[in-house]
Amino acid sequence: MATLQFTPPSGRHRRESRTIITPVRCTAERQALFNRIAPVYDNLNDLLSLGSHRVWKRMSVSWSGAKEGDTVLDVCCGSGDLAFLLSEKVGISGKVIALDFSKEQLQIAASRQRERSRACYKNIEWIEGDAVNLPFSDSSFDAATIGYGLRNVVDRKKALEEMCRVLKPGTKLSVLDFNKSTNPLTSSIQDWMIDNVVVPVASGYGLASEYQYLKNSIKEYLTGWELEKLALQAGFSEAKHYEIGTGFMGNLVATR
Repeated sequence: MATLQFTPPSGRHRRESRTIITPVRCTAERQALFNRIAPVYDNLNDLLSLGSHRVWKRMSVSWSGAKEGDTVLDVCCGSGDLAFLLSEKVGISGKVIALDFSKEQLQIAASRQRERSRACYKNIEWIEGDAVNLPFSDSSFDAATIGYGLRNVVDRKKALEEMCRVLKPGTKLSVLDFNKSTNPLTSSIQDWMIDNVVVPVASGYGLASEYQYLKNSIKEYLTGWELEKLALQAGFSEAKHYEIGTGFMGNLVATR
């Protein structure tokens, strides 16, 4: 199958936006952090979620509306979990473009691709790039996903604007991430889990400091209602946030 050629962004539909700073203060710091955790990222996800993250990711891909023959985009693809699931949806006649700014994560994703024999996985193309400046032309994709990435983007509105720009009219973006719960009990349990399970487990891999940022990143993230509002401001026509994983996770579905 011929490789799709994407032209640089035309600039159409671009908007000025206010930068929203996350606990990881700049692109270089974010890039360094995810490069450091890349070697154990998948193992930690399995261990810390007891495998539940695989269910949540399948749900998120289903919400994207990706189907046979589609050309789809996975932003902040990491080691490729959502990209592989998307490829199963679009099949051998479709195409998956998976983008991340971490070279180490992309190398792991490409290695996982080489180890898998399913034909549809060969249709994934890995690209190094940033969510706030997608190197694709307008209306290029039939669906898009971003898993555990929007929370860490320096400018969330800009990232949403970019994903809106590259989607075709009427198609969907599915955003999976930790849920910033408005329920005090859920929030307290989430904090306890991070302090007493996530960080201690990560410390066993020598990554305690890399995972200590997680609690603050969730607190400085957006509630479901705020995500819906931001998606509409970014140009999406509809937006709905769903709480999953007993309220600890959330998935935003936005229609271009």
